[in-house]
Amino acid sequence: MSTQENVRKRAGEVEGSEALRIDADRAEQIVNALNTDLAATYVLYHQLKKHHWNVEGAEFRDLHLFFEEAYENAEEFADELAERVQALGGVPIAGGKALEEHAPVEPEGEDVYDIRTSLRNDMEMYGDIIENLREHVELADSLGDHATSYMLRENLEDVEDDAHHIEHYLEDDTLVTESAVNNE
Repeated sequence: MSTQENVRKRAGEVEGSEALRIDADRAEQIVNALNTDLAATYVLYHQLKKHHWNVEGAEFRDLHLFFEEAYENAEEFADELAERVQALGGVPIAGGKALEEHAPVEPEGEDVYDIRTSLRNDMEMYGDIIENLREHVELADSLGDHATSYMLRENLEDVEDDAHHIEHYLEDDTLVTESAVNNE
């Protein structure tokens, strides 16, 4: 742990941005929403990474590659969220414990589950994140922060696309033989 005593900005404080013409009151509301999205996105990132590491079975390669692309999307979005929080005069949530505490989503347990259970858990988390992002788009719009709204809308499309892919993986059509499916 750092012993540095010269704190430049305390976590939780929001100054607003003179350059972006967003006062502290409006910025604080947006920063809180973005930090919630940041926390949720990192919880999702770690769950997707876990599934990338542990996936097995007939669809291993396709799912392994999908999870890699999905967690990379989440990581990129998290970076954009954190940078926007900073631009608005806030402090992005960064510590693992703080991220999990602020996340409106609950990660699955540490155990390794069958792939259908893992995908259902992912789809549930994506759904919660999608709902929050939609609310935060509306919040940013209502507070006149159209740049944040635009960023969230663009990423919402990617999040929805990944969720839609998971929905396809959970369909009942498969190349795996029926005997293999019946042995589950």
